[in-house]
Amino acid sequence: MLRIFLFLATNIAIMIVVSIIFNILGLSTTLDAQGINLNLNALLVMSAIIGMTGSVISLAMSKWSAKRAMGVYVIDKPNNQTEQWLLDIVAKQARLEGIDMPEVGIFQAMEANAFATGMNKNSALVAVSTGLLQNMNTDEVEAVVGHEMTHVANGDMVTMALIQGVVNTFVFFFATIIGHFVDRVVFKTERGYGPAYYVTQMIAQIALGFLASMLVMWFSRYREFKADAGGAKLAGKKKMIDALQALQRGQKAEDLPGQLAAFGINGGGVSRLFMSHPPLEERIAALQNSR
Repeated sequence: MLRIFLFLATNIAIMIVVSIIFNILGLSTTLDAQGINLNLNALLVMSAIIGMTGSVISLAMSKWSAKRAMGVYVIDKPNNQTEQWLLDIVAKQARLEGIDMPEVGIFQAMEANAFATGMNKNSALVAVSTGLLQNMNTDEVEAVVGHEMTHVANGDMVTMALIQGVVNTFVFFFATIIGHFVDRVVFKTERGYGPAYYVTQMIAQIALGFLASMLVMWFSRYREFKADAGGAKLAGKKKMIDALQALQRGQKAEDLPGQLAAFGINGGGVSRLFMSHPPLEERIAALQNSR
């Protein structure tokens, strides 16, 4: 979940900055601002540039931003047996997956958590929390690492960046049409764009982006099942199931404060559409039913 949150947060920030720069530079004049009708072809091209730029830059920054946001300590030279063991496990799994050794790090957090990120599978970062190392046994940690290494080997971050870029494109495209309509039809602006266009377009970007995130979250949930299967292949099916059951014991939705409970591991209904991970019981069942 950390990997998804950091990527999306960076992506949204960059997309907004790029769209503001486009407006400041006057590049929106390509949209035929003097008339009622938009030049939709030009708008689509500009939307693609803005949408893909935000996604690609956020992917390129993913490892750097994750290190700083989570305070990741990268293990260059192991200081103890735990760090050496962790490096050895990642190196073993990297060989099995046929990818370059990623950077390995640890971040301070009471919760059992881990993430993998990076521009490509041969330049990745795999990090685990101190809570994971303290609350799980070595077999379970090995399975969690295998799960994250599968994300790396499958290139999930790159695929997510492409999906997010397409989503960004159409969010900006339709938000601009909505802003143009409100400015011209509702507020009767005749030349250029008035304040209503910029305010409406920005609000529409946020609203449409929120709805479009359902597609990104669907992909994320789908890839979690694949990563679980990969973790079971690398570490063993029983170890992967045990790791998920350990997470299930340690992360109960009823323990989450207030509105956050709706986004917990046992979430359902509409909130499920915005979950980056499937419920743990479904992931466990999928592994138990696999061959």
